[in-house]
Amino acid sequence: MERRPHPDRPDVDSPDEIARLVRAFYERVAVDDLLAPVFVDQAAVNWETHRPRITAFWCQLELGIEGFHGAPTQKHRKLSAEEPFRAEQFARWVSLFHDTIDQRWAGPHAESIKARATTIAMIQSQVVPTAEPWPGPT
Repeated sequence: MERRPHPDRPDVDSPDEIARLVRAFYERVAVDDLLAPVFVDQAAVNWETHRPRITAFWCQLELGIEGFHGAPTQKHRKLSAEEPFRAEQFARWVSLFHDTIDQRWAGPHAESIKARATTIAMIQSQVVPTAEPWPGPT
């Protein structure tokens, strides 16, 4: 029998848990001094429509549940063209994402999602032409 290192914390292994993660994370983003200007001011994100789309994104990516439709890189290119994304913003996004997971979840899916988030940030920093490249965690 496998022993979970944190039996009191669930894994991010269902759409409901992913929705909880997305909500908890973006609540932090909305008040973060480095990220809020991008999400709240520049992008003027409508959280009620954004959270379900991002939940669908993570459900598809991590759980294989179809349902996400969109082109995040195109949106990121447009936003970064207005105000270039900085490497420190990618680093903060990843750090905040990992910290949000570590506070409430544990398990294979939690670790997988953290790894995917890091990879996504690194790739976005490279494919968005006006973004400052972020090499990943140091």
